[in-house]
Amino acid sequence: MASPGIDLLITKIVSFLESEVSLLQGVHDELREIKFELVTMKAFLEDAEGKGPLSQVEKTWVADVKDASLDVEDIIDEFTYHTNKHRSWGPFTRAFYQTLRFPQKICERRRISTKLHQLIKTIKEIPERNRRYGVERIQGSTTSHYDLNQVEVYGESSLFLKDDDLVGITNAKNQLVEWLLSRNSQRSVISVLGMGGSGKTTLVANTFNDETVQKHFDCYVWITVTKTYHTVQDLFRVMINKLFTVAKINVPQDLNNMSYTHLGEMLVRYLQPRRYMIVLDDVWDINLWRSIDVALPKGTHGSWIILTTRNEDIASLAACGVENHVHQVQPLNTSEAWDLFSRRAFSSRSGCDNCCPPDLELVAREVAGKCQGLPLGLVALGSLMSTKTFASEWKKVYNDMSWELSNNPTLEVVKSILLLSFNDLTCPLKHCFLYFCIFPEDYTIKGKRLVRLWIAEGFVNRDSRAQPEEIAESYIAELTCRCMLQVVEREPSGKAKKFKMHDLLRELAISISEAENFCTMYNENGTNQERRAPRRLSIQGSSGEVPPHQDMTKVRTFFVFAPKNKMHTSSSSLGKVVLPSGFKLLRILDLKHVPIVELPDEIMKCFNLKSLNLKGTQLRELPKNIGKLHNLETMDLRDSNIRVLPAGILKLKKLRHLFMYHFNYGAYMSFDSFHGTQAPAGICKLQSLQILDSIEVGSELIKQLQHMTQLTTLGLANVKESDEIDLCKTLESMKLIECLTVKTSSEDEVLRMDALLSAPPLLKTLVLTGKLEKVPLWFHSLESLTVLYLHWSRSTEDFLPHLHPLPNLTKLWLCNAYVGSQLLFNTGFQKLSWFYLTNFPQLNLVTIEKGVMPALKTLDISECMELKQLPRGIELLTCLQELHLHRVPDELIELIRAEARVGRSKVKHISDILLYH
Repeated sequence: MASPGIDLLITKIVSFLESEVSLLQGVHDELREIKFELVTMKAFLEDAEGKGPLSQVEKTWVADVKDASLDVEDIIDEFTYHTNKHRSWGPFTRAFYQTLRFPQKICERRRISTKLHQLIKTIKEIPERNRRYGVERIQGSTTSHYDLNQVEVYGESSLFLKDDDLVGITNAKNQLVEWLLSRNSQRSVISVLGMGGSGKTTLVANTFNDETVQKHFDCYVWITVTKTYHTVQDLFRVMINKLFTVAKINVPQDLNNMSYTHLGEMLVRYLQPRRYMIVLDDVWDINLWRSIDVALPKGTHGSWIILTTRNEDIASLAACGVENHVHQVQPLNTSEAWDLFSRRAFSSRSGCDNCCPPDLELVAREVAGKCQGLPLGLVALGSLMSTKTFASEWKKVYNDMSWELSNNPTLEVVKSILLLSFNDLTCPLKHCFLYFCIFPEDYTIKGKRLVRLWIAEGFVNRDSRAQPEEIAESYIAELTCRCMLQVVEREPSGKAKKFKMHDLLRELAISISEAENFCTMYNENGTNQERRAPRRLSIQGSSGEVPPHQDMTKVRTFFVFAPKNKMHTSSSSLGKVVLPSGFKLLRILDLKHVPIVELPDEIMKCFNLKSLNLKGTQLRELPKNIGKLHNLETMDLRDSNIRVLPAGILKLKKLRHLFMYHFNYGAYMSFDSFHGTQAPAGICKLQSLQILDSIEVGSELIKQLQHMTQLTTLGLANVKESDEIDLCKTLESMKLIECLTVKTSSEDEVLRMDALLSAPPLLKTLVLTGKLEKVPLWFHSLESLTVLYLHWSRSTEDFLPHLHPLPNLTKLWLCNAYVGSQLLFNTGFQKLSWFYLTNFPQLNLVTIEKGVMPALKTLDISECMELKQLPRGIELLTCLQELHLHRVPDELIELIRAEARVGRSKVKHISDILLYH
């Protein structure tokens, strides 16, 4: 995995050469020469990928190349640090420096130039030393090595598994068999999708071997595609060979010399009159599928192609047809996973058939839980643990899983299969994948946070045709599509919102990270010693402290993860966390929910800092000299104790994302559910800002906001009735706004927005907090809106006629929004999936007529103490899966229980009913 790091470094050098020429006098030529050397080094390392194990001399050579690239990055970041340090000074300080301290500037340049010269010499000595010891070419790679033959043999071994060896595939197999035996006429496709090791091949092999299935077809063949076929012609030759051999037809002697066209015609002639079944196991390339597809005749006999893939795009493309299907392989449930693991781990123990000894059960279940239902991992890990007798041995494996994955031969097949997915990634995506080792196990992270972090790290390729955020989002989509990220939560529109990584994939990332010095982690289990000072540091565990001996001078990224039980608690019970010293080249500082009460002055000298996350900390104020961090792009102050921003914030000209709202978790249904932060006059001069959420405004500031036409997210608090004209003019100027929050200065202040002729065209999320005497007329133009919150509107007007026409509304939250006693939903709401009805003091009847809310999945009713009956028509909501009732009359609770006693005639279709008392 060395080439992505070098690729990133080359991009950084090119950026310097293009944009910092005037500052690079004396080092420009050296950087250009190093860039050419790095290009050669990158080619060398790419050639090394996947060609077999390295000798010790070759391993040393690869390590030298990696070390040299890290040294280059150190020098460039140090140079950037000094450049940014000079820029952080005021004009008088800068003038003083340029006149009286000019010799020191020359000295700095000379020192950096000397380092570069020495590094160029070191780089050139690497191949010379290689030739001196007789190493002529690289034959493999240390961190990305995998054996394709081993992967192919493991896949095809599934064809010989007995039913007794299989767990949890019965229902899925029955579904596949049903499709294969259906009486369709044209050729169809079944795409079986899942991450590496999820059991795709085992499921398809068991279906393929079914006697009833095989009798249904005139011919059938299994092809393991993987990446062993360099061309489509190679795959066609294997397919013809297998088909002809089974049919006892002579294989043409000149088969190896035939062209793609000739081979395709031969396949078509053979398959056209027959009902065939062809399995293509492990398809990676979408273009490969297109090339194969045209040579497999559609016919009229009901033929089938089954393909397995880790790529959702391939599965979707192959399934473009009337009779085609996509089957997503699900992980084994807890019971099935334990059964499969026990068969391997305890089968050799006497006295009990696959039984776990009582003294091992707790740790054994933890070890099995690492696999999260992944059959490949359960089988391999169970086999490994079958030789372990004592609990201490089990605990050691559990704590050192990433080491075991890299060094234990029993787990080699697991690593090889998972590495196939990793090695198929582009250079930026490899970095993005490895980034997940920074986060704790089972950590859920929002996609938008990932996007901002990857941009700050420099992983996102710059493109004049798209914003960095758009490119980073495409990276997330690609990793998800390849089954390398798990979607935990989706937005109302269906777009993936929160993600996590499978434990075994995370362990793979950790093992690669350790070899590449990508990230160093400290937790309660300690950490491995690194050859070099850490570049990314992640503190995970109860203490939240870094060992005092740790060298922090090379750290670019620093995360501290507070224990979950300490989040959202008072500062008096937490104490003060002391940050380590020695930061200099820091780019990312993430202290989310860490109980820190002040920022060390040293942080203000981190002139390369791009991302500063202080969400949920105990900080009461930002340093007045915050403006020194002039490279800062993201600052998150949400839910901290900071209520006023210093004037120095106006110097952060590169700031793109500023989060500063404060949510009241204990009173989320009250008017004061959130507060904004006061900003200094002139905040509107920050023309790079895209996100400003949320700010306490006055009349003058609302006028100034008209110039911030680049904003995509805006949160306003303290709005008054008299601000209507200026507020609407501001919103009319913001054509890029996607998320808008507006809150009045008090619960009795009327929110007036009628002067707005039409809503911003891209608006997707709208939160209005404050009294609405009537629904604004521009609501009809909210064609892009997916999420609507009406909070404390207390409208006397029936507002539903204004909402039901919204074509894309998927999430609706009404909190104390209406003072009437009845709500009638008689039309519309065709895409609504989530509906929250909260704090309606007088509401006693909700009616939902037939055809309304056909897609509703979640209905949440709370603080409606007059609502003593179920919504009329709830039985018509056939898609409803969750019904939550919180602080409602006892009569309604008893009604639900009575429904249960009589078979739930009205709510029997709802799978999840939660009654909160």
